[in-house]
Amino acid sequence: MMLMFRGIAVPDSGTPHGVRLVIEDYPYAVDGLEIWSAIETWVRDYCSFYYPTEDLILGDSELQSWWAEIRDEGHGDKKHEPWWPEMKTREELIQSCTTIIWVASAFHAAINFGQYPYAGYLPNRPTVSRMFMPELGTPEYTELEREPEKVFLKTITAQLQTLLGVSLIEILSRHSSDEIYLGQREDSEDWTKDDEPREAFKRFGERLVEIEKMIVKRNDDSRWRNRRGPVNVPYTLLYPNTSDYTRVGGLSGKGIPNSVSM
Repeated sequence: MMLMFRGIAVPDSGTPHGVRLVIEDYPYAVDGLEIWSAIETWVRDYCSFYYPTEDLILGDSELQSWWAEIRDEGHGDKKHEPWWPEMKTREELIQSCTTIIWVASAFHAAINFGQYPYAGYLPNRPTVSRMFMPELGTPEYTELEREPEKVFLKTITAQLQTLLGVSLIEILSRHSSDEIYLGQREDSEDWTKDDEPREAFKRFGERLVEIEKMIVKRNDDSRWRNRRGPVNVPYTLLYPNTSDYTRVGGLSGKGIPNSVSM
């Protein structure tokens, strides 16, 4: 898992997700573990129903072709790396599908839909710096000491580029009015005739709604200072929004779509 690779978590069989976070007040990791676990459970239930034995995975030519295309065509520059799953077992299928769903849904949501709330006021997160930090003893350094705000505004993005940048950030941060969030389906019960997968998907949606409530509760807990920060903006980038069927969309700063949409 990437959290362990980055040194943010350590294995711990006594925890619900099998890992313990090194930094407890880390909203992305705390909420992300809940979302990952929910996705993994849904994928496991689904794959276990359609692939009750592992010989079915090896014998599924469409599945094997799909995996070969992902590895050989989609990642041709990395296709010979030793870490690729061989897609011979159900566990390899489950972990691979969980990773793909996570990247295309929650991971993307966490880096995309907060752009405008955090960077819509460009001085918060300038897109460029047009000047180097001045050297001590230079006229530029003296000006920086005397009028730091003026120098800062001269350094960051110019007015026209700022307007273009903020406009782009606003567009990217918007949810569409027909957004389908993780755990939702437009086709209701018609997507399969099999009862077990339908029930598993229903449980998946219910679990995501529970996670929504947990996130709200954490954001209201004063112990977790990183969930709001000094500007008092609650961390909702991994709030699934599964409970929302209004189809309003817009700059909500929350919601995990089923997949990346551009």
